[in-house]
Formats: sequence, structure tokens, C-alpha cells
Amino acid sequence: MALRAFTSRRIVLPKTLGDFAVLVDGEKIAGVVPREQIPATASVTDFGELAILPGLVDSHIHINEPGRTEWEGFRTATRAAAAGGYTLLVDMPLNCIPSTSSPEALEAKRAAAHGKCQVDWAAWGAVAADNREQIARLAATGVAGFKCFLIYPGTEEFTMVGETELRGALPILKQAGLPLLVHAELAGPIDSATAQLEHADWCRYETYLKSRPDEAELDAIALMIRLCEEFGSRIHIVHLATARALEQLRDAKQRGLPITVETCPHYLHLAAENIQDCATLNKCAPPIRGRENREALWQGLRDGVIDLVATDHSPCLPVMKQAGVANFRSAWGGISSVSLALPLMWTEASRRGFSLLDIVSWMAEGPSRLAGFDKTKGRLEQGFDADFVVFDSEAEWTVTAVDLHYRHAMSPYLDERVRGRVAKTFLRGSLVYENATFPAEPQGREYLRETSTTHRN
Repeated sequence: MALRAFTSRRIVLPKTLGDFAVLVDGEKIAGVVPREQIPATASVTDFGELAILPGLVDSHIHINEPGRTEWEGFRTATRAAAAGGYTLLVDMPLNCIPSTSSPEALEAKRAAAHGKCQVDWAAWGAVAADNREQIARLAATGVAGFKCFLIYPGTEEFTMVGETELRGALPILKQAGLPLLVHAELAGPIDSATAQLEHADWCRYETYLKSRPDEAELDAIALMIRLCEEFGSRIHIVHLATARALEQLRDAKQRGLPITVETCPHYLHLAAENIQDCATLNKCAPPIRGRENREALWQGLRDGVIDLVATDHSPCLPVMKQAGVANFRSAWGGISSVSLALPLMWTEASRRGFSLLDIVSWMAEGPSRLAGFDKTKGRLEQGFDADFVVFDSEAEWTVTAVDLHYRHAMSPYLDERVRGRVAKTFLRGSLVYENATFPAEPQGREYLRETSTTHRN
């Protein structure tokens, strides 16, 4: 294939944004050069003032296949990802059946993904109460790391862990050099709070918010910091919702502990004061807290205490959101946003003085580093996969159901006005999304952590 050059006056590189050309040779980036250095033999595609970003990486997504493809599956999740500017998804090990808690379960997932993926993918493995003997075997299969829950995860197939199970798993993960991703809430504060709300009105968002107090996150994070210090294992706190934890996380990082933190677009965009009663589309766990908390999370990003932003795209059947019943206690807790995360984040970030450099750091470089693909994905640099997004950062538009692309067109963001729109997404040099269409057949591959190379189509 002939050398191709993609130019823009706003190409986002790791430390600068400017007028460059991304040179693509086959599936790889051959270099990033000033326009005047484009080889005479290259074909040139110019995007003018539209920004070119590296393909985004979502390190926290629930694809749910096999077993719950009626909730979401590889075909629909990866189409939505391409529409959102994502070129690599790292799939969580739960909500699928079986959960990804053994090498055999991972093989079932690989079979389910075959021939369906619009973008590339990788897998997290499970640390559960009943799979300690599988952890080392699973680590050898190429999973990016492991995920655990310190509280009931919402499905019966994935079992929560306590300190005893963590103590058994962490030395294995330390030896393998793999991170442990932790849903950091403890049941004690939640059970205590919920007991006081037995006769409360569960159609009110305030009731749900009171049922999952900050202390559930604070106590869980304190536990993980203590274990991180004792074992020296890499710990990653997923979907941080309470800004009250930032102080202890900052202290842990300053002491050199190998701990990283993510938050999600819904915690940075939504606020409890704006969530209406009965609006169960806004339910997630941990819950969306107040405006002051939201602004403190943004400060946590500014300070570098929060390392990255991932979607926690967690779809379900429409009936499970209980729109007709509107009960926050029994409705499924999850918000789907993989096709909207970039404009949601840019809407909020740009009004707070952040740049596209920050967006790329949080949504491409940081997740890629966590998952161990930072030599292949997440940057526009020679030798990296030719994954990039053409982004109209000035476009303003209203979200409709046709913009979602995932399996069930439910979203708390419908009818919202947002800023920034994905125009095109390229995966390893091939155009996979263009203005609400998908021009290429599925060509996504699984990536393995050990070598950052592909496993199979």
C-alpha cells in the first residue's frame, strides 16, 4: 500500500498541538512530520481545521457477550465505540456468562467476538471469591490485568471478594506484573444506610444517593491503599465518584505507591441536584453526587490525582431500567456512553479551560498505559497503530437516539446540547466510521498484554 499523509492544522501529539502530517504505511504510523516534509510519493488527505486525535482507549466497558448479548454484544458495542472515536476497548470480566474467570471462559469470549468487532479489543480477567486457582493460568493467556468487586456486583455469576481473597490474589498479580482494578465500595456503610431507608420513597433520587454514602468508597479505598503498601501490587481504583477520597489518594501517590485512579464522564457531567425523581436512567454505582463534588473531581484531574477517564459503559435491557416503575432501589445501575463520551468530556473540559491535549491524556494515553498497550495504542507516534479520530471540536449538536449506536437506545443524555463531534475514525489505517456510517467490514482484533500484539481476528 502506498504511503499516505493525513494533515490538519490541529494534530494532537503527546505534548503539543499543531500543523503536522501523520504518515501512514499500511496499518502503522510511519512518522509525524511538518507539512513541508511530506514525501513527494505520499497521497495527501487534508482535514483543515478539524482536529486529529489518536484513537481513544476505553479501559472500562461491559460488552456482556457471551451470555447476555441481548444487553449488548461485540457487534453493537464496537460500532458505538467507533462512532465515539474509540479504537480499543478493554472488556470487563462480568455481566457476560461465563464471567472471564478462567482461560476456558476467555476462549468462549474470543469465539463470541470472532468476525464482529468494528474496533480492537482486549480483556480483563476476574479476581473472584471462587477462582484463586485460575488467576495464574488466566494471567498467562494475555489478559490486560484483573478486576474485582468488594461488594455484590449485581449478577450471580461474578462473586465479590474480601480482604482474605485479596491477600491470596495480590502476590500472584505482583509476580505477573498485572494491575488489579477494584470496584471500591464496602457493603458495611451501604447496608447501614439502606436499613435506615426501608420505608423511604425509592422513586426519589435523594433516597438512592443516601443509600450509597461516601463512606462506602472511602473505607474501601483506605483498605486498598493499605494492601497496596503491604504487597507492592499495582492497584487501580475504577469509577471514583467521591471527591472526598482525593486527599488519601494524593497522599498514597506522594508516598510512591503504585496506585492509579479513574473517573467517568457521568461523574464529570451530571450532578445530583439536576437528577429528577424517577429518572432511573441516571442510576449507577457509586452514585452521581452533587455539583460541589463534581467540581472537586475536575480539580482532581487538573492536579493529576485522577489519572484517566473511562466510560464504564454498562448496558442492560430497557425493562431493567424500570422507566415505568421508576424504582431506584431495583433498577439496573449502569450508564451507557461509549458513543458520547468524547463530546460529553469536551463540552465540560473546554468550558473549564482544558485543551484537547488533556482529553488525549485522559482518554487515550492514560487508559492505554493502564492496560499495557502504551507502545502500540493511544498516541500519534512512529511505530504505533494508525488509529486516529477526526474531531470537529467546534460543532454543537443535540443528542438523539440515532446517535447512540449501541444495542438499546437509552441514555440520560438524550436531547442534551453538546460540543464536539466525531467525523471519522480510522483503525490501523482503515476508515471504520464516517458521519454516522460504518464503511468497512468488521476488522477488529484482540490484543494481548504480554507483547501488545494481536491474537486473532
